Amino acid sequence: MAKKNDTAFFEKKLLDFVTSTDPMLEMLQWVMDKFMEIEVAHKTGAEKGIHAQSRTGYRCGYRIRRFDTRLGTVYLSVPKIRQGGYIPFFVTEKKRSEQALIQVVQECWLNGVSTRKIEHIAKKLGIESLSASEVSRINSSLDQMVDEFRKRRLEAEYPVIWVDALYEKIRDNHRITNKAVMVIKAVNLEGQQEILAVEPMENESEETYSALFRKLRERGLEKVWLCVSDAHKGLQAAIRKTMPETTWQRCKVHFMRNILAYVRQKDKEKVGARLKLIRKVPDEKSARALKDDFCEEYEKSFPKAVECLEEGFEDSVQFYAFEELDSRKISSTSTLERLNREIRRRSSVVGIFPSTNAYIRLITSYLLEYSEDWQTERCYINATSIKVQKEILFNAA
Repeated sequence: MAKKNDTAFFEKKLLDFVTSTDPMLEMLQWVMDKFMEIEVAHKTGAEKGIHAQSRTGYRCGYRIRRFDTRLGTVYLSVPKIRQGGYIPFFVTEKKRSEQALIQVVQECWLNGVSTRKIEHIAKKLGIESLSASEVSRINSSLDQMVDEFRKRRLEAEYPVIWVDALYEKIRDNHRITNKAVMVIKAVNLEGQQEILAVEPMENESEETYSALFRKLRERGLEKVWLCVSDAHKGLQAAIRKTMPETTWQRCKVHFMRNILAYVRQKDKEKVGARLKLIRKVPDEKSARALKDDFCEEYEKSFPKAVECLEEGFEDSVQFYAFEELDSRKISSTSTLERLNREIRRRSSVVGIFPSTNAYIRLITSYLLEYSEDWQTERCYINATSIKVQKEILFNAA
């Protein structure tokens, strides 16, 4: 008789599930409710409403708990126990839905998907709602990894570093500002690429650049052979002040653009071709000869351009002193600019970042990905060439 009643009961429940809006979700909630009742009965020593000598605890009502699963969101009536408390085993043990959601949210965030779009994706996954604060909480788990990367111990010596700034719109004290984040890329003595620094800066000045380079010193950096950057005066002064032993190379691509700014639009192509010849020659002597020819030819028609070339030429040819290294890679910041363009492309989907920390977290996570790839790729600069160049520099000293 009991078996017949049980069969009738389950048939009725199945019909209820089938006719519900979401049969699988309804069934899951019912099973979880039953699991909780069985677990609490075992924990208290007696079923609900039963007087028994074996009882070791007492219930005191229910609390509603939202629970996100792969099938969707359910609201559990979790029994409360007076002493010791109670958390369902499937909440503490499973964590599958939450972990899956965390992975999805982090992957979306690292690919530049906005918070609003992440909420929409979560709904597609069956998660009823996902607030901006929850997205932030999930992504804050990246903070430790990002912090460790930015503060890690550096090698004592790097042959070359490249310095360039990223600018992004960031919300700060209810205002939207364009904030600079300095990225420093390096090549180590083994010829592998590294990211040394990702640092926000309120402004580009001698003081802020000096603080940036001092941080590198504190993390173990002692010697840099060549620093490649644009001609920002604050940056130049900071290098002279904090790394006096380092040679500064003015990015020759930026330099050529600076010169062309003084040339009429209709003549830019012709003059640019002449400047490109200077940029492409394999030795300093040839570059100097071509520079002199250029100045002689254009002194009257473009005096400001000639003046700019004369003033900046010496700083733009410092890379020739490192003849064992690939001049195409150490004469400009192109390698870092390409990387920064890729970061901008990925981060542009976000639009305006809610905070500086959010932006730093995102771009450092990107740079971590690139760093991991670089470790398994071929050397950016041949390690043997670096070793030979070091011997030349050491003997010269």
